[in-house]
Amino acid sequence: MNSPSKRYSEDVASAAAEWVLRHDRGLTPAEQDEFLLWLTQDPSHSIQFTRHRQNWQRLEVLAQWRPEHSNRPNPDLLAPPSKKLLRIAPMVALAAAVVAVVLILRPPVATPVILPVATLITPVSNIVTQRTLEDGSIVELNQGAVMRVHFTKSERRVILEQGEAHFTVTKNPARPFIVTARGMDVFAVGTAFNVRLDQIVVEVLVTEGRVRVSEATDESGPVSAVLAEKAPVVPLLQAGQRAVVSLSAQPAAPQIATLTPGEIERVLAWQHRLLDFTAAPMSEVVAAFNRRNHTQLVLVDPELAEIRISATFRSDNIEGFVSLVEMGFNTRAERQGDNEIRLHKVR
Repeated sequence: MNSPSKRYSEDVASAAAEWVLRHDRGLTPAEQDEFLLWLTQDPSHSIQFTRHRQNWQRLEVLAQWRPEHSNRPNPDLLAPPSKKLLRIAPMVALAAAVVAVVLILRPPVATPVILPVATLITPVSNIVTQRTLEDGSIVELNQGAVMRVHFTKSERRVILEQGEAHFTVTKNPARPFIVTARGMDVFAVGTAFNVRLDQIVVEVLVTEGRVRVSEATDESGPVSAVLAEKAPVVPLLQAGQRAVVSLSAQPAAPQIATLTPGEIERVLAWQHRLLDFTAAPMSEVVAAFNRRNHTQLVLVDPELAEIRISATFRSDNIEGFVSLVEMGFNTRAERQGDNEIRLHKVR
């Protein structure tokens, strides 16, 4: 008959194996919270989770072998770790727990919000907002942007009324995707591009594929007529190129430039994206979050600024970052209203 301690150990091992499987298919936000709580309940949880995850990774390595590669797999493919590594395993258990926490800070892809036609869209709570249109195209709206969506059987049209938006377009040659911005039409079939509208210019940056910029026409007119009758303002913009088109009464010729990857990143710095840090000071991590979010992080105690962090976050996952520093770096979070989180060093 199994002793209580042995049964407990078996239960922990079973739970750890289940968590590894859940991680492999992606955790929901509720599961992330549940996993963090489970990790902190007993040191043996992190040890068992790390062991099962290592076994899973070794099986993934074996899955890479194919008979056409050789008559038999590499004999070291599933070799057990050396005795030296086994001896130091208990010493790294705590570090493994931190790594496990870091691994879940990248939240799963959210369920798309499908929008009907003729819909007015603005960012939620004045922050960057992502929406999925009915055709699968994805729109990211910068703070303050306003747009309307109007899809028909022959075309997919978005009217950007103010601000800035990035579009990742689902390919459909029979149904062009058109962004209208104060007198200018940006035509795309399957591509990705950024449009920024202000009082005097329309700025178009292509991040993938190609687009054409023409003077806008009646939204109800057929696309073929638009392409035939309207001379393009910019015939073709390639990936990495930006066009700045003047909207003044006496417009100048469009300014076209090819941007470096670094310049493109600066133009699109407002977007939510994965932030990858390796031994970065906390001050740098906080600054990256603050550039992309309405909620601002404040380091109250100067010594927090120099704490080094290695992790990957989605840029809108402020709560995940705050949870990490509270659990792993002796830090306390104090929320001031809806728009500020102050981080204190616990004395």
